[in-house]
Amino acid sequence: MSIRAKKINRLLMLATAPFAGLLVIMLLQSNQVAVPLDIEKYAPVNHLSDQSQQILTHLKQAEKVAVQTSSSIERTTKLYNQTTSTMSHIVQTASSQASKPEQIYNKRITSKLGAASEKVNSQRINIELYRLNPGTYKAYAMKIKLKEPSAMNMTLGKDSWGGAETTLTAVQRSGAIAGINAGGFADGGGKRYPLSTTVLNGKYINGFQSTFKDLFFVGMNKTGQLIGGKFTSKANLDALDPSFGASFVPVLIQNGKKVPIPAKWKASPLRAPRTVIGKYKDDQIIVIVADGYNENGSSGATLVELQNKLYKMGVVDAYNLDGGGSTSLILNGRVINHPSDGNLRPVPTHFLFFK
Repeated sequence: MSIRAKKINRLLMLATAPFAGLLVIMLLQSNQVAVPLDIEKYAPVNHLSDQSQQILTHLKQAEKVAVQTSSSIERTTKLYNQTTSTMSHIVQTASSQASKPEQIYNKRITSKLGAASEKVNSQRINIELYRLNPGTYKAYAMKIKLKEPSAMNMTLGKDSWGGAETTLTAVQRSGAIAGINAGGFADGGGKRYPLSTTVLNGKYINGFQSTFKDLFFVGMNKTGQLIGGKFTSKANLDALDPSFGASFVPVLIQNGKKVPIPAKWKASPLRAPRTVIGKYKDDQIIVIVADGYNENGSSGATLVELQNKLYKMGVVDAYNLDGGGSTSLILNGRVINHPSDGNLRPVPTHFLFFK
């Protein structure tokens, strides 16, 4: 490039420099003015700030509601706990009050028996053993409260018709906690058969026999209540829904009243080892086993004595079971009474009690 051209370019640059500077200044000022206008109109900063403010307001409201709700829940929980505690106390009080008549009645029973010498308590049964010594005879009383019907049952000797075994053997074989001899029997053909109507597991073992003379039937129904009496028809006995039972003579007390004892049973024998069974009005069972040294009438208890004893004790139904050498009482694996034969007699039916 020539020196002349360089001079011309410098001249142009100097000439246009003021205009270029002015243009730059104008552009800068234009940007400074326009940007705030655009930010004010379109920038999301202020818009987000409004939304944040609204969210914050809602959060504060939610917090306030949560506090109120928490307080309400706390009050409700406290009220619920108080109510539950009150209801629990009411239930306990009601249960206690409801059981008081039963407790009072039971105390009346035991007050006439004395202090128990032995007890068995389980979820199925309560047994209390007492010693009786009214002066003319010695005996044992066993008071039994069945909590389940299955806690009492009857077994045939050796589980067979015509079979016989001691009550101790029957107890051991069946796993029972206690047992007594049950109904009468008749011997024949080398076997020992239950007397008259006999029911086992809800079935008549040898058919129904209408009650004759002084015989009666005594056993348990399927709800665990002692039943008994004289039955002239199978329908009458079926109406009581028997689960098991045996027969003997005579009835001592029925429906809270003494039943006249036939003269021959008063005197033959006069005194003897005895086994009687009965129930109280609350369905507790009572068993009395009287000791005697023989069957000739010189020792043991009379039926009248036992009838009077049971009546004074408040027993509402009572039945005389087989006695003499058959009389046996087993509890906790021991023979409690003193068998008049010197040893326990094998008999065909036994009432058993299970723990």
